[in-house]
Amino acid sequence: MSSVSSSRPPSPPLSRTADMPTTGLGYFSVPFERFVRDDISDWASGFTLLDTMETYFDSRLDLLQRSWAKHSDRLKLRAEERLQEMLKKDVFKIKTNHQLDREVQRLKLKLSQRLISLTETWHSTKVVRTREKLTFFMGVMLVLFTALMFNMTPQWIHVTYTVLSACLLPMRVYMYKKRSWHYFLFDLCYYCNIINLFYIWVMPDHPGLFVACYCLSHGSLASAVITWRNSLVFHDFDKVTSLFIHIYPPLVFTVIRHFYPNAEQRFPALSELPHLNPVTALLLSSIIYLIWQLLYWKFVFVDRRTKIESGQRATSLTYLLHDKRGVIGRALSAVAPHRRELAFMAGQFVYSILTELPAVFVLYDSSFWSGIFLIFIFAVSVWNGGGFYIEVFGRKFERELEALRKELAEATARSSERSSPTLGPQSDDDLATVSGSPELKHRTLSVLMNGLSDPVLDTQTPASE
Repeated sequence: MSSVSSSRPPSPPLSRTADMPTTGLGYFSVPFERFVRDDISDWASGFTLLDTMETYFDSRLDLLQRSWAKHSDRLKLRAEERLQEMLKKDVFKIKTNHQLDREVQRLKLKLSQRLISLTETWHSTKVVRTREKLTFFMGVMLVLFTALMFNMTPQWIHVTYTVLSACLLPMRVYMYKKRSWHYFLFDLCYYCNIINLFYIWVMPDHPGLFVACYCLSHGSLASAVITWRNSLVFHDFDKVTSLFIHIYPPLVFTVIRHFYPNAEQRFPALSELPHLNPVTALLLSSIIYLIWQLLYWKFVFVDRRTKIESGQRATSLTYLLHDKRGVIGRALSAVAPHRRELAFMAGQFVYSILTELPAVFVLYDSSFWSGIFLIFIFAVSVWNGGGFYIEVFGRKFERELEALRKELAEATARSSERSSPTLGPQSDDDLATVSGSPELKHRTLSVLMNGLSDPVLDTQTPASE
């Protein structure tokens, strides 16, 4: 069979129907035709391999594509879940912040209402009387305590001065800030008190600083009791604080200079100052004063000029300009407006130098005249306080009596119209007789008891140097 296939002529192949009758092997060759090799079968085998590879890789790629699609779907699902969670959290945060803002506003409202209630309670008549009684008690006890300490332990005077300053000055800052009077805190008296405390506790061995503190305390501060009419009014906390600011510094430095036992050990600067050189003393105090004056001019007259000119804030200059009864106010009113600040500062400097002359020439070398000087300053404050009590409360009592007289006259007139004519009180003696009734006695007693808390007459004015 192989020999017959090998000797096949190169003629073109005949059809299967034509070969079957002439070829002896045609019947057996039909089932084995697929084993016949020719050029076309070689090409077909190559295509079969490619189909196999394509089928293999197509299946693999299809599996990969399906796995990627599933993974992508899972990622998308997770992203959507995460986005939903974030949105829920944001909405919760918004709701929480909104609720928090409402709670904060509610707390602010409650706090504001509480403060208003406390303020009304603080200014109520009962609390005012209690507060004034407490202030009166503390003021009187402070005077007694200072006198006993001066006699028994003068070395503790400067400690008492420090403790009282730590208590009273912050209260003064709070009260003046609340009343929009805090520009008065830039005045010389507060500056001198700070310098005094700095010398006592930081530089007690500096002679120049001691001289400046001594001169300013016995000069501008002490004389301010007279200039600004400081009053010893025990029931008024503001007036007690003002008097302390101006009278305690000269007391402390008088004790240090004349009555402090072994003062050179605690304050070494005194060992170098047995006497004062007038020129040096005035020069040193002037330097300290001019430093304050320059700072005051910059921070008040320059940086805060708009608020002062608009009337939102008051200063010593504006206060004195409105005081038409005082000599300083009338003198400043006579100066041109654009020169008032310069005139005010120059006048203050001259005033400071003049008030320091007694301390330089007399008080530093004499304990006797230093004591007389302190007694005189304290007596002026007592006199001003007595005038406050007598004049203010006297005028109030007179107004209340006049109101009672008018009310009694009206009641008498009404009763005379309804019944038979009766004679009412026509003179002060008749009024005194009628006022013996219990009702009028009660009214008069209430007038006297309310005298210490008169909201009209007991007006506060910022006390400065």
